[in-house]
Amino acid sequence: MHIFITGVAGFLGSNLADFYLKKGFKVSGCDNLVGGDIDNVNSDVVLYQGNCEKLDFMTQATKDNVDVICHAAAYAHEGLSSISPTLICNNNVTGSTSVFTASIRNKIKRIVYCSSMARYGDIKIPYKEDDKLEPVDPYGVSKVAAENILKILCKTHDVEYNIAVPHNIIGPKQKYDDPYRNVVSIMSNLMLQKRQPIIYGDGEQKRCFSDIDDCIYCLDKLITDKDIVSQTVNIGPDEETISINELYRKISNKLQFNQEPKYFSDRPNEVKYATCSSDKARKLLKYKTTVSLDESIDKVINYIKIKGVKKFKYNYMLEIQNDKTPITWQEKLF
Repeated sequence: MHIFITGVAGFLGSNLADFYLKKGFKVSGCDNLVGGDIDNVNSDVVLYQGNCEKLDFMTQATKDNVDVICHAAAYAHEGLSSISPTLICNNNVTGSTSVFTASIRNKIKRIVYCSSMARYGDIKIPYKEDDKLEPVDPYGVSKVAAENILKILCKTHDVEYNIAVPHNIIGPKQKYDDPYRNVVSIMSNLMLQKRQPIIYGDGEQKRCFSDIDDCIYCLDKLITDKDIVSQTVNIGPDEETISINELYRKISNKLQFNQEPKYFSDRPNEVKYATCSSDKARKLLKYKTTVSLDESIDKVINYIKIKGVKKFKYNYMLEIQNDKTPITWQEKLF
């Protein structure tokens, strides 16, 4: 089988590529190397460097008898999307539409789209797949828009699809020098540099975190199982919810770090409590959590120790700068 992965140099895409190479599949993919890292890409992956938004590029990259495409590329910056909405929406809507169109042009049999928990917005938890979607930021809106475009195109052109809804994935290869996302990696990178971590709001936001290996188990089902079609499935645990303050204490205890975090004002449109139900994944995909949060954090810390701590990179322009723009981003405080 030939799998094509967009965002193949990113955290999710590169780990997924490694998984399929071990299974003996042919793996190709694309990445613009803005959020991804060329060092993440296995030498056996056929890599096309370019932007998903460009339809001709995507058509050319996916023309070599691809069986399934997994669209994992995204500017996955939920908080940043209220400050740089044009950047986020161009990538997640125009880019996704280009990927889907190229796939249909090249008669790819199945498209698997990686959406986001941001699709749900600020509704009753735990989120379930058939809940009414009420996204509260441009990132969430962009992911829902891409889902709807995918469904329409696949219905029109008789193409199989599945939609994965992962939430807060952590593990090795995750970018840890990005000041806009990945709280576990950000905190670990800062504390390993003996620097105070940054927390927005009161730190009582609650989340569940998904280990990359458990996430890939579910994605594999959505990609390869012929009997699972036209499904939208939450991916990740629902057993272990943790606040950001508790997360800080857990990481600081592991690193024997004794400085208190710095607290700043809430980021715009941040949802306080966000967790997903895993009931459908357990039933349909036979999902079960195999890696605990403690184990996942250990994997992140060990990865950063091996790779070396990094200074944070501010790779994205802040399109809107006013009193709603976090001062941590405006003044580059990470």
